[in-house]
Amino acid sequence: MSEIRITVINPNTTESMTELIAESAQAAAAPGTVINGRTPSMGPASIESHYDEALSVPGVLQVIAQDPAADAFVLACFGDPGLDAARELATVPVLGIAEAAMKAATLLGRSFSVVTTVGRTVGRAWDLTRIYGLERQCAGIHACEIPVLALEQDPEHSYRTILASAAQALESDGSDVIVLGCAGMADLPSRLATKLGVPVIDGVAAATVLAEGLVRLGIRPSDHDELAPPPPKTYTGLLHDFGI
Repeated sequence: MSEIRITVINPNTTESMTELIAESAQAAAAPGTVINGRTPSMGPASIESHYDEALSVPGVLQVIAQDPAADAFVLACFGDPGLDAARELATVPVLGIAEAAMKAATLLGRSFSVVTTVGRTVGRAWDLTRIYGLERQCAGIHACEIPVLALEQDPEHSYRTILASAAQALESDGSDVIVLGCAGMADLPSRLATKLGVPVIDGVAAATVLAEGLVRLGIRPSDHDELAPPPPKTYTGLLHDFGI
């Protein structure tokens, strides 16, 4: 098969996080897969609220519209922002890291716990378990109270804090697998798994490998009814250029 091109989009605008995400995706990818890490030209520096998430979506969609050569896209934020809209717009598979990580976790144990960043994002993560039909398999969602951008400011402190949160989650939830609830944790699963003795799933790696598999299978996403391309119409103001 010819070269596979996967565009991994960091929905926030922090370039250093895009670099970490792209490196983690490339490390998980098979030989012959090229990872293109992209940072939107507009949006929040990090995504830690519904407001942030909503304002990240135009930038994500702009990246997809401007990248017709991609064989698949990965949205590298655990809120899976704009996933439905991205799937309408793209003609190739689009995977969100929360969906990929949680579904992969169900293949590795009877239940999983999520360790995420700040407490205000826990509700959104629970929403996603229900949307993806995984509420019964999710034993708990735990915030380690590290803001997204602080993850890279003191990496060792972040690692120790996440490790402690994950260990506590396993004990309190009785779960079998840890899911990391932020793309900024993408470099940690191996170290954490060694210490915890259980599988630790990073959604960036999981989504990358799943995207590769779909491309190799030659399967295109559904494009009818709700998943058909959005109907042409005019957009005004700041969204003028988003008209189809």
